[in-house]
Amino acid sequence: MKLLDGKTALITGGGSGIGRATARLFAEEGANVVITGRTEENLVEAAGIGNGAISYLVSDVSKEEDCRAAVEHTIGKFGRLDILFNNAGIIYKVETRDTTTEQWENTFNINVRGMYLMSKYAIPHMLERKYGCIVNNSSILGLKASPGFAAYNSSKGAVSQLTKSMALEYAELGIRVNAICPGTIYTPMVEYIFGEWGDREMARQRYLSVHPIKRFGDTTEAARAVLFLCDDRVGFITGVLLPVDGGLSAK
Repeated sequence: MKLLDGKTALITGGGSGIGRATARLFAEEGANVVITGRTEENLVEAAGIGNGAISYLVSDVSKEEDCRAAVEHTIGKFGRLDILFNNAGIIYKVETRDTTTEQWENTFNINVRGMYLMSKYAIPHMLERKYGCIVNNSSILGLKASPGFAAYNSSKGAVSQLTKSMALEYAELGIRVNAICPGTIYTPMVEYIFGEWGDREMARQRYLSVHPIKRFGDTTEAARAVLFLCDDRVGFITGVLLPVDGGLSAK
């Protein structure tokens, strides 16, 4: 028997990076998976690696109606929602004084508001069955700050607190809520950040240097951390912010 046999998972930002790797792993472990995102081309490609177990819905987590529709679509298709992985995120490399209002609001709309809305609409269905697992993708920058990422740092700090709040609210009602806090996982988002430094190789070496393990994480490693938090055998774990960071948070 596979770890997620008979379960249904909804993953935001599932078209690339950690979301895509998690969708694939969940499908391999027997789950029915729905992925959402704003770029249909990426979603189609990601769904294609799931051997029929992954379906997709074009959706923007910054829009409340899209969040409601994503949950209702999943329930309508599979009759249940066991796992929600709030993975969608955005980042800007910009200091506080240079952060535009639009950048700030866009960061919080996607990174925080989107998680709140997806959870808001998923939780009632989980409460009906007295079972559910929510995993949020925070960041190591939800635990410690890095200069030059004011909006992102702030948003991920909010995600970490939202995770703890929901964990406490629903601990007695069958819903566990945890978060992963990745360090540098090699994704298209990281490639974008390297480019923003102007000197890609300098940026790469700089990021490598702060990780004691002296390499970047792989998306599959992050996905396996998500899977671990969704395993019923660790049902005593809730409210945890799990670093997946090559030792960075230990410094």
